[in-house]
Order: sequence, then C-alpha cells, then structure tokens
Amino acid sequence: MFDTDLNTTDVADPLVAQEALEGLTAATKTLPPKLFYDEAGCQLFDAITRLPEYYVTRTERALLRDVAGAIAAAAPEGAALVEYGASDETKAAQLLAHMAQPAAYIPIDVAGPALHLLRRRMRKTHPRLAVHPLEADFLGPLTLPDSTATLPRFGFFPGSTIGNLDPDTARRFLLQARHTLGATARFVIGVDLRKAPDLLIPAYDDAAGVTAAFNLNLLVRLNREAAADFNLETFTHRAVWNDAESRIEMHLVSQRDQTIHVAGHPIRFRAGETIHTENSYKHTTDGFRALAASAGWHPAQCWTDPADLFSIHLLSAEPAA
Repeated sequence: MFDTDLNTTDVADPLVAQEALEGLTAATKTLPPKLFYDEAGCQLFDAITRLPEYYVTRTERALLRDVAGAIAAAAPEGAALVEYGASDETKAAQLLAHMAQPAAYIPIDVAGPALHLLRRRMRKTHPRLAVHPLEADFLGPLTLPDSTATLPRFGFFPGSTIGNLDPDTARRFLLQARHTLGATARFVIGVDLRKAPDLLIPAYDDAAGVTAAFNLNLLVRLNREAAADFNLETFTHRAVWNDAESRIEMHLVSQRDQTIHVAGHPIRFRAGETIHTENSYKHTTDGFRALAASAGWHPAQCWTDPADLFSIHLLSAEPAA
C-alpha cells in the first residue's frame, strides 16, 4: 500500500488517488482496470461493444440467444440471478426470460451511476422481479442482500470479464464466488478464446479511436478525482498481443520525459515508458476448465459459436451425479 500521506486539499476521491499512486509508484507502472468505469468510461465502453472490430459482444450475444434456454434449464426454480460486473442488464434479460420463476436479480458492479440506471430500466421491463443492485468490487468480499439469503443462487459472469484477471486472481475470484453463491450453485461464465492476433488487436485498437479514448479517460478521471495533472496529448494508447501469456495488453505510452503529479506526489516518466492499464486473457476451453477445477468448480457444459471465437461455460459447485 502507498504509505505516504496524501495531499487531500484538491483530491475529490482519496480512494482513487490511493489506488492510482499504488500502481504508478510500482516498478512497472499500472492502473487498476476498475478505474475505467466512471460515467464517461461506461459510455465509451458501451460504444466499444458496438464497433465493427469488437467481435466479443456481438458473438457472445448471438451465442447466448441460441443457448439461453439450455443455460436457464440448469437454474433452480425461484433462483436469484447474481451477475458479476453488471453495468447493463441486456445479457441477464436473455437468461431471465427463460428461467423458471426467477425470484431476484442481483447485479454487482463498481459503477454506481450505471447500476442506478439499470434499476430504473428493470422496474419498467421486469416490474415483478426484485432487483437488488450491489455497488461493490466483485474481487472483494461480498455480502448479498439479506432478503435473498434463502434463495438458490445462479451465478452469471458474461462478457469475458474474467479475462481481465490474471490466472491467480481469477482462481481467487472463482473460489470466492463459490463461497458467495453456495454449495449447490451453478455459475455461467463467458470466456473469450485464443485466436489470431490480426483479429484480436483491432478489437482493442479500433480505427475510430474509441478504445484509445476509453483508455485515456483513465487520465481524465485522475485529473478530476485524484488532483493529477496529466496532459493527455503526451500519452497515446497501445494494444499488443503477448503470446507467451496468451493476453492482449493495453498501455498508455508517455511520448516524452515528463513528471506528472498525483495528489501532490511527483511521478516521473521516461519517453516510451508505459502505464499498463488492462490485460485481456484469451483461454482455451480445456484451459479454462482446468482453471475452474482448481477453484473447486466442476464443468457441466460448454457452448461455442460456429467460428470458435467465444465460449460460455456452465460450472457446478457439486460434482455430476
């Protein structure tokens, strides 16, 4: 933890400043991906999902549309659908339409404003469903609403967001989710698959520059909330494929030697030095099954699209009978 006192005079959000300083003062500069999702970041990410280069969302939605009935058949009657990383209910709605008398929907996300809008939309589209938004970092300990304590739980983690977690963090998350969801739970996870870099890289570095704006918005947020003084014109977006780690990496590259201040603390950059802002790991189906098994989950079923771009895994906390 960054253990120097913050200059809080102009810091709008000390927690954001603390997390930024922890990453930016490390040997390899990083920023936590959860900082992407302020209001502007959520809007930019929504725009990314509509880009022609970004195959992930449209492929998953098409696959989910085809197999939602089969997935929902694994959900107990009267279950609570618990969605991790849920700033939008579109995919959950596909499952809810097929579930037998779902009793509750618990969307979990760090983006409070997005959750507020989600709840308003759900009141109109699902007026009889109990909706309990939970503003939280799903990597930390979670306490689900008391009113859902007796309900069976059906976990849902779409969007290949699990790909943003390194293998050790993903394993810890899966262990924690098993504890949160319970000993008889089922868990549905969207997992992006390994594929050629010439398809992957444009998905994270689109021609219109929307992903670049999404990445640079991190610096806008730090300027606003952490009393930083980043000059956005001196940083550029970069996406690279790391084959050895099987991941796309997003970086912000300093274009010159410069010193930036965050909450009163100087951060020096060399020309060409980067801030590593996000990873997106790409798995094989067998590799992800092994990862899930290492956290105590049992593979129940897996679906892929015809081009094998994307997979949806159904996991069970209990072994098959």
